[in-house]
Amino acid sequence: MSTITVVIPCFNEEDVLPGLFERLTRAAGAWGVDWEVLLVDDGSRDRTWEMLSAQSRKDSRFQAIRFSRNFGHQPAVSAGLDCARGDAVAVMDADLEDPPEVLKEFIAKWREGYQVVYAIRTKRKEGFFKRTAYWAFYRIMSRLVDFKLPLDTGDFCLMDRAVVGVIRNMPEKGRYIRGLRAWAGFKQIGVSYERAARAAGDPKYNFRRLVKLATDGIFSFSTVPLRVVSTLGFWISAIAFLGFVFTFLQRIFKSQFALLGLAPVPGYATIVMSVLFMGGVQLICLGIIGEYLGRVYDEVKRRPAWIVSQRTEGIAAPPPQDTARSGAWECDDKNKIHGHSHDASA
Repeated sequence: MSTITVVIPCFNEEDVLPGLFERLTRAAGAWGVDWEVLLVDDGSRDRTWEMLSAQSRKDSRFQAIRFSRNFGHQPAVSAGLDCARGDAVAVMDADLEDPPEVLKEFIAKWREGYQVVYAIRTKRKEGFFKRTAYWAFYRIMSRLVDFKLPLDTGDFCLMDRAVVGVIRNMPEKGRYIRGLRAWAGFKQIGVSYERAARAAGDPKYNFRRLVKLATDGIFSFSTVPLRVVSTLGFWISAIAFLGFVFTFLQRIFKSQFALLGLAPVPGYATIVMSVLFMGGVQLICLGIIGEYLGRVYDEVKRRPAWIVSQRTEGIAAPPPQDTARSGAWECDDKNKIHGHSHDASA
């Protein structure tokens, strides 16, 4: 019989975990497959790890790993994919905004032969500003990439083992899972659902984290911003050249320009505004270039994307060939970290 692994990143989720365990166990009874749940504690500061450990002792189908600190949502999902053992792997959030009952539809589509089944959000419970920002981001992002990026989708999905293997062996540290999932290709289909409100606790994605996720997505998959910078520089240079020609002619043919109402008028404010405008454009261009340069810097340092400090008994380390990107993560019974080589050939 097939096995499904459900990967769930958790960060300070003690309020929602009891409901998650209960609803997920009840929903899994209708899947008709063997299943396991892999929960990734992303450096929580509350009782999340204690509750995950207790659930693992109570039900061996629930296993967990704990990061040494908060590394972020996308590294947590990536760590879960590295450790998943199922024939297919589902990814969902712990807050129950992604209802586990929908996974039954995902599995049905997977059995039909689809290798990626992603959720399409038809309604959101956030405020107007956040809904508008999400709507705009997905449409802008889809125009910046050279592959089909589904609109209004998150990390809530189910992927076949073949797709998970491809994503696991992608070398980059800065990861945008839903983008990698779409870029990988394979046979994909969307399932519409209405996203629920958070079951308990406070949202973990504040405005700053959402902006970081959006910029990671754009700068990881598109070089269009660099081309925009080049185009912007060209047009500003062209406008400046035309302004120079205009000023030169204005000084030579003063009387003719005066008849047209374009006599030269010295203006300090114009100079100041021009300098400030050009300075602002230069800083924006440098900032965009810096975003790409900063990502190159992060990659060449070759540090692990996360470090696992603890794990429950049922978690085994991934094979060495699958740890070329993730780096040091395995811990023994004394919670010592054992490094894995970043070199895929190691």
